[in-house]
Amino acid sequence: MTRYGILGFGNHAAKRLSKGFHEAENSKLAGLWRRDQQKAQENAKAYSIPHIFETPEALCSSPEIDAIFVVSPDALHLPHVLLAAKHGKAVLCEKPLAMNVAEVEQMLAATKAAGVKFGVAQNMRYNRSLQLAREWIAEGKIGNPLLSHSQFVYNAETSPRGWIYDPGMARGGPIGDVGIHCLDALRFALGTDITAVSTLAHGDELSGEVESYAAISVAFASGSMGAVTVTTRGSYRSLVEVVGQRGVIVCENGMTVDHPVEVVLRRGKDVIESVTVSNEDAYGRMLDGFSAWVEGGAPYLATGEDGLHNQRVLDAAYASWQDGRKQEIA
Repeated sequence: MTRYGILGFGNHAAKRLSKGFHEAENSKLAGLWRRDQQKAQENAKAYSIPHIFETPEALCSSPEIDAIFVVSPDALHLPHVLLAAKHGKAVLCEKPLAMNVAEVEQMLAATKAAGVKFGVAQNMRYNRSLQLAREWIAEGKIGNPLLSHSQFVYNAETSPRGWIYDPGMARGGPIGDVGIHCLDALRFALGTDITAVSTLAHGDELSGEVESYAAISVAFASGSMGAVTVTTRGSYRSLVEVVGQRGVIVCENGMTVDHPVEVVLRRGKDVIESVTVSNEDAYGRMLDGFSAWVEGGAPYLATGEDGLHNQRVLDAAYASWQDGRKQEIA
């Protein structure tokens, strides 16, 4: 059993991660730290978390904790990952992994030097919908993939994350917040890396210096092309679709964990196959996947090294928006 401590216990931890720990078989939420100690007390009581720590240092140095789950705002990821590595703790870090590539490289150097496992919380790699699409593509059911599209829409106007529009704390708007999920979903489903990106984006009065909606064109190492579209100004929707030479895979709301979704294989007007799956247990499966890796089992699906590629793509997407040019990915 791997015992986790959460650094930065906020809305995401309460809404998603606490349920994931409850469902996990080999991962226990053993401790937490958050700046507001009164809220920390309330969280510990509500979710039966045995240990509350007054500082990040106290949590990371505790013998009651085996692994640190970094769930703090984006700008705090680097110091929190470095702190966990300093105390020899395995680290699972939320996405986006960092504010830039240089920070990720520091994380990788520190965790490697400490000899600890370092993973990214790309929970959607554990979504059954995305795993099924990946299997169908690998089996050749749609032939060679040619085009793909992933979209994530939600309304951030009532978001409890007060820092989401602060460019000093967040790695941008929806590109960094949910676009990273879309980019990673296409990479994972297609089994390939991204080699170039080109971005169009706009902000508004509420988003300030960061974007509120964007479209990103991507090129893949496999030769196929794709698009990611995101906004924080609409009703929830998440879409994954891949067009191949012999068919199309479509999964409406394929990234949700809130209700069952259909993964559909079509050829022209005909539905060749349709499977209804649930992603409800994705967080628990992600946690147990990381725990197994920490304990010497099978590799985790989203390592820190793999996360470096996503960060390069993310940085390139923002650079393209700023200078209006296509960016190549090393």
